Amino acid sequence: MSIVVQGVTMLYGSQKALDNVSFEVKTGEIVGFLGPNGAGKSTMMKIIAGFIPASSGRVDVNGVAVDSDNNDVKKQIGYLPENNPLYPEMYIREYLGFVASIYRSSIPRKKQIDNIIELTGLSSEQNKKISSLSKGFRQRVGLAQALIHNPAVLILDEATTGLDPNQIVEIRNLIKEAGKEKTVMLSTHIMQEVEAICERVIIIDKGIIVADEEKSKIYSIIKRPKQLIEVEFDKDTTELSLSGISNVSGVKNIRANLWAIEAEGDDDIRPSIFNFAVKNSLTVLSLQKQESNLEEVFRHLTNG
Repeated sequence: MSIVVQGVTMLYGSQKALDNVSFEVKTGEIVGFLGPNGAGKSTMMKIIAGFIPASSGRVDVNGVAVDSDNNDVKKQIGYLPENNPLYPEMYIREYLGFVASIYRSSIPRKKQIDNIIELTGLSSEQNKKISSLSKGFRQRVGLAQALIHNPAVLILDEATTGLDPNQIVEIRNLIKEAGKEKTVMLSTHIMQEVEAICERVIIIDKGIIVADEEKSKIYSIIKRPKQLIEVEFDKDTTELSLSGISNVSGVKNIRANLWAIEAEGDDDIRPSIFNFAVKNSLTVLSLQKQESNLEEVFRHLTNG
């Protein structure tokens, strides 16, 4: 296991930020770590990265206990905190050289910097001061400093906050590329980001893990009919008529000629709805199968 968290509790005075949290992250996994504001996400990630000690419990990275004084284990971790603390008065290459010197890597310094600049798409900006960079390029520099020592584990806290849609896609691609060789733990409020990048989702609420599932399985947490279809016709019909379609278990009028149809069974109900429309001289204006999404699951579990 790359990351093993066992019974971690964190107290700030009388406030319990984390309450006996345990989970494991395997080598090569990209895991989304989700929760409302104040749920304990950033605290957990700081503990894993060795920036703060837990009140109790244990965290291991690659079989070594994480300790705020253990520099050897910190060399295995790349960490991008939420506020991305950079030195704006430094040039990009100067800053990355400074970070590389802290880790005392055996890789030749120039080669190390050249490789990470190419990987993170900073080539066009590499001779600029950090203060002159856009938000997107600053995030790239933050990722570059987290990756420059080639860590086995990457901890990213809100890595795409404040970026425009194009920048978000670029940073996502960087994270996915890094995840081919590293263990990645990603905290974010953007559900689409988790659905696009992560293979597994951990949700924390009020300091307690409320879900830990593979992404493909987490949607089943919400109990829904096997099929939920929204269909809009060009003319009015009745609930009674729609209820006569085979396997239909419930019908609700949303507005005007828009209907929500619940159905049981494994056979796709949509062809039957089209046949119903033809027989009743109706035109289908829109038809959509509703699927559970991560935002719905998140709100359900965190009482959002």
